[in-house]
Amino acid sequence: MWFRRDFRLQDNTALYHAVKEAQKRKEPILFMYHLDPKFTSKDTPNHRFFFTALQEFIKHCEAKGIFVHVIVGTWKDAFSKLLDHFPDMTSLYFNKDEVGEGHKRDNELERFLNQKNIRVRSFDDYNIHHANEVKKADNSIYKVFTPYFKKWNSLPKKAPVTVNDQKIKNNSVKDDGLYNKGVETLSKTIKKLPAQVEISQEEQAFKLLQSFLKDKVDHYDRFRDLPAANGTSKLSVFLRTGAISARTILYLIQEKQLTSYSTGMDTFVKELAWRDFYNMIYHHYPNSKSEEIEVKYHQLDWSKDENLLQKWKEGNTGFPIVDAGMRQLKQEGWMHNRLRMITASFLTKDLLMDWRIGELYFEEMLHDYDESSNIGGWQWAASVGTDAVPYFRIFNPITQSIRFDHRGEYIKKYVPELSRVPEAFIHEPSNMNKTDQKKANCIIGKDYPEPIVDHSLQRKSAIQMFKDLT
Repeated sequence: MWFRRDFRLQDNTALYHAVKEAQKRKEPILFMYHLDPKFTSKDTPNHRFFFTALQEFIKHCEAKGIFVHVIVGTWKDAFSKLLDHFPDMTSLYFNKDEVGEGHKRDNELERFLNQKNIRVRSFDDYNIHHANEVKKADNSIYKVFTPYFKKWNSLPKKAPVTVNDQKIKNNSVKDDGLYNKGVETLSKTIKKLPAQVEISQEEQAFKLLQSFLKDKVDHYDRFRDLPAANGTSKLSVFLRTGAISARTILYLIQEKQLTSYSTGMDTFVKELAWRDFYNMIYHHYPNSKSEEIEVKYHQLDWSKDENLLQKWKEGNTGFPIVDAGMRQLKQEGWMHNRLRMITASFLTKDLLMDWRIGELYFEEMLHDYDESSNIGGWQWAASVGTDAVPYFRIFNPITQSIRFDHRGEYIKKYVPELSRVPEAFIHEPSNMNKTDQKKANCIIGKDYPEPIVDHSLQRKSAIQMFKDLT
């Protein structure tokens, strides 16, 4: 059984079927994780978080008498060594990747193992509905979310599957040499990645879900867009490592809906469907990490101003809401979803910079990085993807700030140099006169930057840039 980004023992489809099969055939299971040097060589907040979560999962399993062996190398080297070590291996079970490099690797590995007469059993697990499940009547895919969601909502949903920990333990086998070597390699990898991070674990995820359903979900539709309100579920990091499944989340919401109803619950379910939608889009547009889905925008003439890019990354743009979002990302490895939209719109429409640069930066920084959703979100903000915001509808960072952080609470939390700026100026501190700046202990151009661009001019330039290609 090959764990990948599904660090949980409950409602894990491949694990459930592997244990069932092992009991039936009276064969032991070797639990494993493949550590690819391609990823361990990158020191990013995303990888630090992920590999620390993996280490904690392995410790958590070990405490239950379940041993996850870490094998190292390219997939071909790692699996060749595994087969040499265990020549009597009969089957490989895993939850499949439908997108990106993982999808390509799965297909290559399956061919490789089939040639060696090893049965490969892969399962749809990461999403509620997989990439080929929600189709139009003519079997084509939806490119617009609203009709997709209508169909998604009408389809029956799989219930979570559970398996007794003792049964997993009884079928688990340990190879001391392989196990100890793997744990040591992982430990060295994590020591190379400096920052320690908050861990994403199964029990923690379940408690967070229960508290969200009890205290927040009913008001989710009203508070989810207000970054100062703490109105989101914060479950995305747990979904990213697979410490909880999307199925379990949906199942518990639907269970709650049997006795109560709120528009907040409906809105949250829609967010789970967006996750499936973007997974489907990336599966059917496998080049969308590197090229726009809308072919007519392949030739957009993006700016390459490194100085402006750096100011955006550091949160020094002179637009407080943008700076607060970028600083939250740097400090916490997470950013409120409304801010993901605002900061992405700012990079692409105000700085006129390539959305791919932003997508890659978010990939490095986000603990909850989900490739499909991140690509989908960036193409949406840049107006180059499927069901994207029209290019002429451009977020104004000032009006977004006034609307979603009216009193500037979120801004002041992440941009402390603005903490004494009065509410009247918090969204545009450069409007303060010299006296106001002194009173607020915030001299513009010294303590906090002037806006690095003029939004109204950049808006016109962005529209023109798109018009030139339409």
